[in-house]
Amino acid sequence: MDFLMLIKYILLGLLQGLTEPIPVSSSGHLVLAQHFLGLEIEGFSFELLVNAGSLIAVLLVYQKDIIRLTKNGLSYVVTKDQKGKADFRFIIYLITATIPAGVIGVLFDDEISAFFKDGVRVTAITLLITGLALFLIRNLRGRKHDGEMRLKDAVIIGLSQMIALIPGISRSGATIVPAMALGLKSETALRFSFLLYIPVSLGGTILSINDIFHDPHLSELFVPYLFAFIASIIATYFSLRWFMNIMAKGNLIYFSVYCFIVGGAVFIFA
Repeated sequence: MDFLMLIKYILLGLLQGLTEPIPVSSSGHLVLAQHFLGLEIEGFSFELLVNAGSLIAVLLVYQKDIIRLTKNGLSYVVTKDQKGKADFRFIIYLITATIPAGVIGVLFDDEISAFFKDGVRVTAITLLITGLALFLIRNLRGRKHDGEMRLKDAVIIGLSQMIALIPGISRSGATIVPAMALGLKSETALRFSFLLYIPVSLGGTILSINDIFHDPHLSELFVPYLFAFIASIIATYFSLRWFMNIMAKGNLIYFSVYCFIVGGAVFIFA
């Protein structure tokens, strides 16, 4: 493993971290980056590891929300304390929204990946679709906060998250766009989207631990994998903090334009 190859893997980890929180598709950018860096990473171990890095960063950013929801939710279940009712319902909504993508992902992930095997061209198209979706909701300013969510909102967001199983579709975009279209405030849409990311990512990581440890290239690529994993944690943490400010200001149009430019360029030249 030479130094240049190590730098390439670190760049991939940074790219994963930078693009995971924002609605531009981290998986799509990894496909494009591997193509232009001349890397052909076999299997899914690398992608699973850098996604695990992003998961750790999301847990750090939302640790206070996670602790509050857990504490108040348990309090409501045990003592029927009405102060925790809203948080308990929020947890139920998260569980509900997790089910569609979780079930479809477990049952049909390999088939979906095989169907969309032309990664670069598919990524170009899905970036254009993401750009259009972001453009359509660019001016929405919802009023519904956490306590005003309804079960139907969670179901619709959960069903929308299934679209992100298509390579190149942004998971955050697939959940934030419908959440804002349903009238949720930007901070509620963002919070729900990334708290929803936790069980989906955690479940995928747990189910794939065996595949990671049996990766025939793991011993050879342990060092670049480790550096990419660390880079993913750091980049995701700061990217998510930055995106929270962007959402608060309502500047999603920038990501729409970005998706149009990159998707169009890749579609034409790749």
